[in-house]
Amino acid sequence: MSEKSSLMPSWRATFVTGLLLAACSAATAQWVWKEGDRRVFSDTAPPASVPDKNIVKRPGAGAPLVAPAPATAPAEGAAVAAVPGAAPAAAAPKLPTVDKELEAKKKQAEQADEARKKAEEQRVAQARAETCAQARKAKATMDSGVRLATTNAKGEREIMDDKARAAEAQRMDSIIRSDCGPMPKTASGIQ
Repeated sequence: MSEKSSLMPSWRATFVTGLLLAACSAATAQWVWKEGDRRVFSDTAPPASVPDKNIVKRPGAGAPLVAPAPATAPAEGAAVAAVPGAAPAAAAPKLPTVDKELEAKKKQAEQADEARKKAEEQRVAQARAETCAQARKAKATMDSGVRLATTNAKGEREIMDDKARAAEAQRMDSIIRSDCGPMPKTASGIQ
């Protein structure tokens, strides 16, 4: 055998190896994305309706876009094999864990809570205004000097004496002071 014939198989093996490597790199030029619970593999880009967060792999990207599963720590006493000359693996960059859907729900809940608080404040303000108007009307009647009658527990009508009239006037003044002024500032906005 001549030296030339011994080089031929080596040249062919190198050529075939190169051809296989090129085919493998072409096969890895795929898109991978999630549609619901399944993954879609394709050599074309996903439709525009697929959000960027669902695209797992793009052609030319060496690593997938999703965060890898957390590595498990070796058991106690187990030896960790090291490859000589290999650099330690760099920590994978952390992708943001903010879920836009969760944020939208949280914002919606906050808006609903604000609307509920505002409705409650309006209800309390309306009740205070009605109580104030009734107390002022009753106080004006008290101050007019007209004889006032009340109904007792038996259903009988009794005329108010001066002592009962003064006590009722004080009660009306108290209601006017509390409900006719500005809304008191409390933590819940309700008295």
